[in-house]
Amino acid sequence: MKKIIYPLSISIIGGIVALLIHNLNFDHNLSSKNIFPENKMVNISFDPNSISESSTNIDFTVAAEKTINSVVHVKNTSVSSGPSSVWDYFNNNQNNRTRVGMGSGVIVSKDGYIITNNHVIEEATTIEITTNNNKSYTANLIGADEVADIAVLKIDSKETFPYIRFANSDQTKIGEWVLAVGNPYNLTSTVTAGIISAKSRDLNDYDSKNQSFIQTDAAVNSGNSGGALVNTSGDLIGINTAITSGTGGFVGYSFAVPSNVARKIFEDIIEFGNVQKGLLGVTGFGLNSRNANELNINLTEGFYVNDVEPTMGAAMAGIKKGDVILSLDNLKIAKFSDLSGYLSTKRPGDEILVGLTRDNNKLKLKVVLEKNENIDFYGMQIKNMSKEELEILDLDYGVKVLNHRNNTLYRMGINPGYIITEINGEAVKNTSEIKKFKNNIKISQITFVSPDGEKEKLIFE
Repeated sequence: MKKIIYPLSISIIGGIVALLIHNLNFDHNLSSKNIFPENKMVNISFDPNSISESSTNIDFTVAAEKTINSVVHVKNTSVSSGPSSVWDYFNNNQNNRTRVGMGSGVIVSKDGYIITNNHVIEEATTIEITTNNNKSYTANLIGADEVADIAVLKIDSKETFPYIRFANSDQTKIGEWVLAVGNPYNLTSTVTAGIISAKSRDLNDYDSKNQSFIQTDAAVNSGNSGGALVNTSGDLIGINTAITSGTGGFVGYSFAVPSNVARKIFEDIIEFGNVQKGLLGVTGFGLNSRNANELNINLTEGFYVNDVEPTMGAAMAGIKKGDVILSLDNLKIAKFSDLSGYLSTKRPGDEILVGLTRDNNKLKLKVVLEKNENIDFYGMQIKNMSKEELEILDLDYGVKVLNHRNNTLYRMGINPGYIITEINGEAVKNTSEIKKFKNNIKISQITFVSPDGEKEKLIFE
């Protein structure tokens, strides 16, 4: 027993002595001093009272319950004729083939009007709608806008349907919670959640379609095209339209046509039978650091006016080449898609307030929008020309290329500002004459005149 007590006592006494020595030499005020080396202070901001919003209970159930019965499955059946084998091809035998496409749609009125994507019902022979309670109906195509990829359908029934009301998509904010509601593959309505990742998103800077999407990270797959993007109140802020994916599946980014654009197209089709598009009467581009330096402009956001149509509203109001548009109706314009997206919600005859800067002076001008007589042809956006424009180039007729997304023409040097004077050897005097060449007529040649007055003829084989 003594052999155990003796070494234990020695250990306890040694520990006490070590503790006394440590207390005599340790600076107890060290905790109040800067523990970082001199001149290496790290400044941080900390609010102990801050509560993360993620800790609050965000309830999606109300929005889901309000919307799932208003989002329908859209089945598109089309019949086309053509050879189905090599034997049929060489013997010129034509057989009917049936193609079935599927997507989603959103009921927006109690009498059964539906908004969906144009690509969901394109070339449809018959359209079948299936609601969330598995009832099926025939639907009729009322009208469509190929550029915005929006179509309007009407259910062939006198029943009263649940519908989603429109919200003001201009009031949505980046970071706001949203729900994507679809009815893919006839599995009844499905709901996914996410946030708004970006607004006024253009997927192609050179696309004449003037896209201006709401971007979200809510999962949207191919069968959800034409479905609803709603806020947490269950109101419609967009029509889900596109995804970015190498595989065809959702990978983190999806895009919706803003509800303000979809609602305006819907109202135009119902009231006028077609889409009424108003033009400001300017051409140009969004500013960034690179082109701002080239132009010697102390701005990196806004729409730079490169040209003004002499007979349209912008010129009449006093807008000039070199102006930078910063707002429309007090809505900030940072890039081209902001401008095109807002104008997509307006009609000819509407008056808008344009905020701009000129020579470091800020101005606000009222502009009346004009009717859009431009036309898309062969990947180009074409406009009519004034007499003054034709006289400058010493031309009797022609139509002007505003922009294009045709890579073949781009490689051949055909840029915005070129004039089309002939197609297949026939004179082209206005955009209405181009329409006949859009109806499956093979284009063999197009004659252009450059802004410098040089004639160029492209021959297509």
